[in-house]
Amino acid sequence: MNIKKTHYTTIWLQDESSGKIRIIDQRFLPFELCFKDIDTLSGMYEAIHDMLLRGAPLIGVAGAFGMYLAIRNMPCNKTKSFDGEYLANAARMLVSSRPTAINLKWAVERVIATVTKGKTIEEKSRLALEEAQKIRQEEMENCRLIGVYGLPLIEKIAALKPGKSVNILTHCNAGWLACIDWGTATAPIYMAHDSGIPVHVWVDETRPRNQGARLTAFELGEHGVPHTVIPDNAGGHLMQHGLVDMVIVGSDRTTRTGDVCNKIGTYLKALAAADNNIPFYVALPRSSIDFSIKNGVEEIPVEERDATEVHYVEGLLDGEVKNVRITPEKSKAANYGFDVTPARLVTGLITQCGICSADETNISRLFPDASRATH
Repeated sequence: MNIKKTHYTTIWLQDESSGKIRIIDQRFLPFELCFKDIDTLSGMYEAIHDMLLRGAPLIGVAGAFGMYLAIRNMPCNKTKSFDGEYLANAARMLVSSRPTAINLKWAVERVIATVTKGKTIEEKSRLALEEAQKIRQEEMENCRLIGVYGLPLIEKIAALKPGKSVNILTHCNAGWLACIDWGTATAPIYMAHDSGIPVHVWVDETRPRNQGARLTAFELGEHGVPHTVIPDNAGGHLMQHGLVDMVIVGSDRTTRTGDVCNKIGTYLKALAAADNNIPFYVALPRSSIDFSIKNGVEEIPVEERDATEVHYVEGLLDGEVKNVRITPEKSKAANYGFDVTPARLVTGLITQCGICSADETNISRLFPDASRATH
C-alpha cells in the first residue's frame, strides 16, 4: 500500500550482507514516517515486545526474521548445541514477546523445521532467510486473497443501496500496517474502494494505544478511503441508528471451533452487531488459526500489558509527541490486550481460501491439511 503515493511494506530484508531487517517503526505514526534497522535477535524481540511493529501476520513474519538473525549471529561456542538448546532458547524468547497471537509461534516453528535440513551454520542461515522471505510473500498473497473473497460481501450490500456508501465498522488496526501489505480486515475495503464502490469506514479509536485512531485512520487516509474516527463506545449507538452495514475485524488467534481472539473491545462490538442484526465478519489468514485448541475463553492466553498505557495518552502537542497522564496518581489500572468473541457471534470467517462459517466442521473443510495435522 502507499504512503504519500510511494509503495511500502512493513518489513523487508534491507541488506543481506549485514543481515539488516528494516521495519516501519509504528510508534511514530501518524505524525512521522520512521524506519528502524534490526540485525540481532534481541533487537527483534524488543521490536515485537515494545510494539515498534504489531499485528498478528506482521509479528509472525518478524519472528521468522528474528530466527534468521539468531542463527546468523550464533556464537561460535554454541555450534554443538545449535539444533538443541540455542535454537530452542531463541524461539522461546521470540514467542514470549507477544503470547496471544498464534502467528508468531507458527512462523518460528516453520523456520526451525526448515533449518534442521542444513548441515552447516551458513547453510542453516540461508535456509532460515529463505523461509522467512517465503512466509513474508505468502502472507502478502494471503491478504490479497482475503480481499478478493471479501469484496463480494461489500458488493452485495452496495447493490441494495445504490448511490449510497456502504458503512463498515472496524476495530483496532487490521490493515496493511498490521500485516505486510493489504491487511486482513481492510483488504476487501481497499478493493471495494479501488473498484469504485462508495465505502465509508467507522474507525474505532481503540484505547489504550489508539491503533485505530492513529494507524487505521492514517492508512485509510493515505489511500483516499472515506472514514470517520469514533470513540470506542460509539459503535453500538451507530448500529442502533442504521449507520453500520457490516463489521469487519481481524484476529490474533482463532480456535478450530471459530472462537475469535482480537484486540480488547471486539467482543462488545460483536454483541452490539448481533443485537442489531448486523453481519460481523472476521478476516484472517490460516496462520491466525490455532487448530490445537477448542475453547477460546478458557485456552487462549490473553496478554496483560503495562498499566502505563492506560494511565497515559500519547499525542502531538506543539509539534512534539508527548505523553499526558489522564488518571489519578493513586488509581490502579488493568490493561488486558485482547478478548474472545464466541463463534456464535461471528457471521463468517474471510480467509485466503474462501469464506466459511465459524464452526469446526467448516473450518476443517477449508483447511483440511492443517486440521488433520493437529488431531
